[in-house]
Amino acid sequence: MGVQKPAWLDALYREKFFVGCSYHENAKKNEKNVCCLDCCVSICPHCIPIHRFHRLLQVRRYVYHDVVRLEDLQKLIDCSNVQAYTINSAKVVFIKKRPQNRQFKGAGNYCTSCDRSLQEPFFHCSLGCKVDYLLKHKKDLTPYLRTCKTLQLSPDFLFPQDMADDDMMTNETQHSTIVDCSDEPMSDSSGSSGSEINNNMMMMSNNIACSGEIVRKKRSSGHYNVCGRSANKVSHEDIIMASSISSTRRKGVPHRSPLC
Repeated sequence: MGVQKPAWLDALYREKFFVGCSYHENAKKNEKNVCCLDCCVSICPHCIPIHRFHRLLQVRRYVYHDVVRLEDLQKLIDCSNVQAYTINSAKVVFIKKRPQNRQFKGAGNYCTSCDRSLQEPFFHCSLGCKVDYLLKHKKDLTPYLRTCKTLQLSPDFLFPQDMADDDMMTNETQHSTIVDCSDEPMSDSSGSSGSEINNNMMMMSNNIACSGEIVRKKRSSGHYNVCGRSANKVSHEDIIMASSISSTRRKGVPHRSPLC
């Protein structure tokens, strides 16, 4: 007695795809579109980390039917004489039968199980039709099964964006882009007040010079250019304060010698 059906093939028929995952009900994009061939269950993209070392087969949707890529399916079973269709530059094969309401009549090939019109030289419209044909006439699937120890998802498989949100937040926290804009080191609280005033005046004068340069460049070119790391933070109040301080530090009025 030959092998009837492997467990993964029976799961591919039995499991329902493109339905919500019961384990990730509140997650976005939780439709089951992957079949784990080792666990024989349908899973959603959020379940993939648990099955990452298993053989995974992506299930796609075409005209309201489940399909798989011919390239992936050929690694598991012989798909010769099964008609394939092209979706997004990739050939796919229907998983289940697609019976027609009326029987096909006319010249040309037709499916051995559901009498669907086919192109030459194909004789099966889906994987299920070929499996039923082999079990009915050959009584054994062993010669048509292929050994496949590893099967990974295709590069175009889309993972939900919210799966990487936590990692992205962690990376942003660890690699912060905040930069201290002060050019001068922080002065010690025990330092003299005169040195602090001088440092503040030097910083304000630099800001005023940068602000003047920005205005000149704007008048000439029509846009602002960055002048130092703190030029864009210069306010009108700072300019007025610096001007008042500089006016108080003017030299005293010279005294004329008395007239003889």
